Amino acid sequence: MEINYNEKLKRLPPYLFIEIDRKKKEAIEKGKDIISLGVGDPDLPTPNHIIKSIQEAVIKPVNHQYPFGVGLLSYREAIVEWYKKRFNVSLNTDEICALIGSKEGIGHIHLGFVNPGDVVLVPEPGYPVYNTGTIFSDGIPYFMPLLEKNNFLPDLDIIPKDILKKAKLIFVNYPNNPTATIAPKEFYLKLIEFAKRNNIIVASDAAYSEIYYDENEKPCSFLEFPGAKEVGVEFHSLSKTYNMTGWRIGWICGNKDIVAGVAKVKDNYDSGVFQAIQEAAVTALTSSQEYVGNFRKIYRERRDTLIEGLRKLGWQASLPKASFYVWAKIPKGYTSSQVVSKLLDLAAIICTPGNGMGKSGEGYVRFALTVSVPRIKEAIERMSLIKW
Repeated sequence: MEINYNEKLKRLPPYLFIEIDRKKKEAIEKGKDIISLGVGDPDLPTPNHIIKSIQEAVIKPVNHQYPFGVGLLSYREAIVEWYKKRFNVSLNTDEICALIGSKEGIGHIHLGFVNPGDVVLVPEPGYPVYNTGTIFSDGIPYFMPLLEKNNFLPDLDIIPKDILKKAKLIFVNYPNNPTATIAPKEFYLKLIEFAKRNNIIVASDAAYSEIYYDENEKPCSFLEFPGAKEVGVEFHSLSKTYNMTGWRIGWICGNKDIVAGVAKVKDNYDSGVFQAIQEAAVTALTSSQEYVGNFRKIYRERRDTLIEGLRKLGWQASLPKASFYVWAKIPKGYTSSQVVSKLLDLAAIICTPGNGMGKSGEGYVRFALTVSVPRIKEAIERMSLIKW
């Protein structure tokens, strides 16, 4: 029997992080001592009180049934409380829908609002799901380059008028993956005006909002600004903040009608988020956030160690103000992919090629701060032995 894949699957680029994981496993099988600075998967443990919470929740019979709907009221109330404390944003529980991780919602929003031939404005380099969701909905991606000369912000003024007429959705992601940039307030104000003028839905991906390094420069929420709820929504995740990547729990919030559209898609694709995980998420959001601050201190030490080491080797890398990524310029005379291959072959170090996240990422690699300081120092030592 001949198996023929759907044309949309054929159009998908290889999922970058699956490929990185494959290369990592191959190298390990060959006996290499891999230092993985590739996939952004925290190595720090989920806090014990969150684990205890799910242990208590998982034995409740009510949590063994289908968790249909937009999420537990207690979970959505915890999000309302968290948003008010963190961003001074007022939400109603009907403006929130639980997600099986923010990735799921980012992929599904297209199915609610993008028709074949509609344009989706996608930042690049950027999270691959913005584009893959566009392909699955038969939309057309229009890539907005994130360039150093523009402080890694999309230039909304240069998007052609014929593109804007067809555009239905724009993704923004700050703190940014992979560039680690924080967007200023002025950008969000301009974005909201841009969305209103062109009737475009804003999808703000704020998964890294709690990994920042200066208390005086905390990342903003898109929803903090006047008019934001009229034009868009924000995606959040507990994955990075609480080291819960494998738990698959997040949410979408903001414009009530947009949230309802995503919820309707989900009603037809899944049966909701396991309630025991939602109960544990309530514990995470409503308990003391001191341990989140402790995680930031650990990432700060790792960031400083890696940046200092790279600069001593002659690499150019700006000090990130947020996220646990370092966006570094590569040695001259090489492509991003060549540098990644050389680091793997000669130093058993895995990182992410910038061009794998969009053509504007060529000339860079992304390092994830997901190993200990001693391992980062060892990585720098290995890199010092490579001749470029």
